[in-house]
Amino acid sequence: MKQQKKDVVGEWIKSIIIALVIALFIRAFFVEAFKIPSSSMEPTLLIGDHILANRLIYGIRVPISGKIIIPVEHPKVGDIVIFRYPPKPSVYFIKRCVGVGGDVLMMKNKVLYRNGKRVNEPYAIYTDPHIYPRNTDNPIVKARWGSRDNWGPVKVPPHEYFMMGDNRDNSYDSRYWGFVPEKDIVGKAFIIYGSWTFSPFRIRFKRFFKLIH
Repeated sequence: MKQQKKDVVGEWIKSIIIALVIALFIRAFFVEAFKIPSSSMEPTLLIGDHILANRLIYGIRVPISGKIIIPVEHPKVGDIVIFRYPPKPSVYFIKRCVGVGGDVLMMKNKVLYRNGKRVNEPYAIYTDPHIYPRNTDNPIVKARWGSRDNWGPVKVPPHEYFMMGDNRDNSYDSRYWGFVPEKDIVGKAFIIYGSWTFSPFRIRFKRFFKLIH
């Protein structure tokens, strides 16, 4: 009887270990879940949206270093990308890719230009009517190459990316801290699998299983 119990416990332990290994393998190379904590991607993504990211689409990587061992494709302009925040790699950010290696970007009075052409951005919103000049003294909107609303031109280095939130006046993004190197890319957001908030408590059923564009 005791031997049978030991065998049962041993099988349970093996099953749990196998399940954990499979879960970690899937998380490391295929799909990972994230929760949206801020309003920087509104109206595309809302606070409390729970999303899935495709980790495989940008290549199979070494989990810790981020080095690509099997390339698949690279982030494209318009992709909503999860990446490690370059100044603090333990923190994950989600933004929209607006520039890839070789692109020349600039913003004039809140309008984004890529390679000299105005970019059509139906997903972008601007909640602050005030436009800050390039040489602003306001520390809140002072950006790396100018101000939040007027900066550039800057050229994106090879194998790096320029990321911005869709909620342009409320997004801490590449305008402030620079480019995202290839090694910090985690995956591409592709679906909202759930959406709810706790203060106040609200479940947004209409957002369940909504594809992300």
